[in-house]
Amino acid sequence: MADMTNVLGLILGGGRGTRLYPLTDKRAKPAVPLAGKYRLIDIPLSNCIHAGIHKIAVLTQFKSVSLHRHILRTYHRDMFTKGWVEILAAEQTGERPDWYQGTADAVRQQWVEIKNAHTKYVLILAGDHLYDMDYGDFVNYHESTGADITLAVQPVSAAEAPGFGILKRDENGQIVRFTEKPPVAALGDLASMPDSDKPYMASMGIYVFSSELLHALLQESGDDFGKDIIPAALNKYHVMGYVYDGYWADIGTIRRFYEVNLELTMDNPPFNIFDSHRLMFTRPRFLPPSEIRKTLIDEVLLADGCHIHHSDISHSIIGLRSIIGPDVTIRSSVLMGADYYEDAAEKAHNAKIGRPDVGIASGSIIENAIIDKNARIGRNVHIRNLPDRPDEDSGNWVSREGLVIVPKSAVIPDNSVI
Repeated sequence: MADMTNVLGLILGGGRGTRLYPLTDKRAKPAVPLAGKYRLIDIPLSNCIHAGIHKIAVLTQFKSVSLHRHILRTYHRDMFTKGWVEILAAEQTGERPDWYQGTADAVRQQWVEIKNAHTKYVLILAGDHLYDMDYGDFVNYHESTGADITLAVQPVSAAEAPGFGILKRDENGQIVRFTEKPPVAALGDLASMPDSDKPYMASMGIYVFSSELLHALLQESGDDFGKDIIPAALNKYHVMGYVYDGYWADIGTIRRFYEVNLELTMDNPPFNIFDSHRLMFTRPRFLPPSEIRKTLIDEVLLADGCHIHHSDISHSIIGLRSIIGPDVTIRSSVLMGADYYEDAAEKAHNAKIGRPDVGIASGSIIENAIIDKNARIGRNVHIRNLPDRPDEDSGNWVSREGLVIVPKSAVIPDNSVI
């Protein structure tokens, strides 16, 4: 078995996250809430902790304040614990005046800190995927095959292939070709399993290198692992593909974010957040239990600290501190909840200026929507599910990929119809 204490877990905080707008308007991608109480960054951090990886670093750059706050409040080690979780934020220096130019450049710019971890291997991870991988098995495969570089890969169909880096493995598992996001017409002979309904192998954006080799590769040109570093390494090094056959979701778009959340509400969901041996960690908030009165709830994940009265909710995520009702109907929606409770004085001020309280006011109907944190939905608001709804920005709401998104802290006045 590999010594996982000799592995540095290096989590990439991602770029601008434009495909997740407006959820990324005020936060980094890995800070986007998931399943009502977690954040996306909790997934790779939890996987590292379960694997016994004690040294973990998160590379950040864009709109990272809330991400930094979450990591610092959640993943701190005491003085008697080996290892650490630290943030490596982008910074301009006299030698490097530019911000991160890509995934590989981010690692290159932080090499001094990475070197100081003194680990044999560097495990590079994405901060916006949902999956439950045993990184110990991954590193063991890397060692047992004598690989110089190992990529985690997953089978995908021809329709899915253009969204990923597609590679071809030979009969021994060695990667012999790699193409970043090829169109369907260019897939050609890239199939690794021609007789399967998922014949193509997609890179999961998870890599393991020896620290020594990674440093050598970063001395060469190229700012991105998928576009530059990995394809150039195929002719020089022994690059292997570790096939991961468990659930994996790349949460890169609004539609995929919505689908992944609602999949968690199903009977026998594809990703099990209730596995007692592989629990996801997040910040303990010490909230009271949720209070629910005369409400019909079906296929719902309900977080802590909610007040729900006389409502009807189905196939939805209800996030922390959600205030709902009475006579509210919610269908197939993701509500992220709130960061705080309003007191009596704040509610009196809201009434004085004609502003709804934080939460969902009486008589509202919400269908196929994402309601970000601290949103204020007035009385008798109707957010409808319109087929083929075009993308639109309307000040206090946004439509993307057929869904309505109410941004963080937005206000939807009484009697609005969207």
